[in-house]
Amino acid sequence: MGYDNYNNGTEVAESGQGIYAGGNGNNVVVADEQFAAAAAELQPSLNRVLSSIDYDLCFKHPLEHTWTLWHWENDRTKSWSDMLSDVTSFNTVEDFFSVYYFIKPPSDLKVFNDYMVFKHGIRPMWEDDVNKDGGRWVMFLDKDSKELVDKLWHDLLLCTIGECFEYSEQICGVVINVRNKASKISLWTKDSRNQQAILAIGHKMKQLLQLSEVELQYQVHKDAMVQAGPNVNAIYKL
Repeated sequence: MGYDNYNNGTEVAESGQGIYAGGNGNNVVVADEQFAAAAAELQPSLNRVLSSIDYDLCFKHPLEHTWTLWHWENDRTKSWSDMLSDVTSFNTVEDFFSVYYFIKPPSDLKVFNDYMVFKHGIRPMWEDDVNKDGGRWVMFLDKDSKELVDKLWHDLLLCTIGECFEYSEQICGVVINVRNKASKISLWTKDSRNQQAILAIGHKMKQLLQLSEVELQYQVHKDAMVQAGPNVNAIYKL
């Protein structure tokens, strides 16, 4: 806002704000310039406001897929499926971290508790149509290695939802099982007959998680359904 002065003695306020008083035939504009200056300071221009906004903070970063977090807790009075709870779903990076830091880390879970994170629409069970012909890359971790368990679970989740694997369309989800003697972290794939995809995923998983001292085993779900625990046959080992 500002004022233009003319030789005829008449001041015209561009802002349209002014108080006019007449006297002796002359028009006099009475304006409070200090008030106008103060108002300008209190009302920054639109450009100043827009330039101060960090637009990166206004938008979320979408993931390739929507993922669902499941929780399973052992209860002998219920069937296995009744012990399984659909906690929440997320499809952005920001929502993932909101979920991840809201729930307990695996090291704080009681024995016989599981977390599962699967693509939306896939139930975390062998019998699901997408899983029934698949298998899993699994690692066994000592129960005393709590920090390692939490780190590997965190890193595998990021690699999975971040589409870090070449055959990401083969991936169904990730699971952590907290048990008495050891915890198991596994990456589920949908076709156990696709050797090329399975081995590529396994080698990438070994590399990304830096598992130089941890063995990975690939188990077919149909074998796991009839065998128990460490007795499940592994068709591949890395």
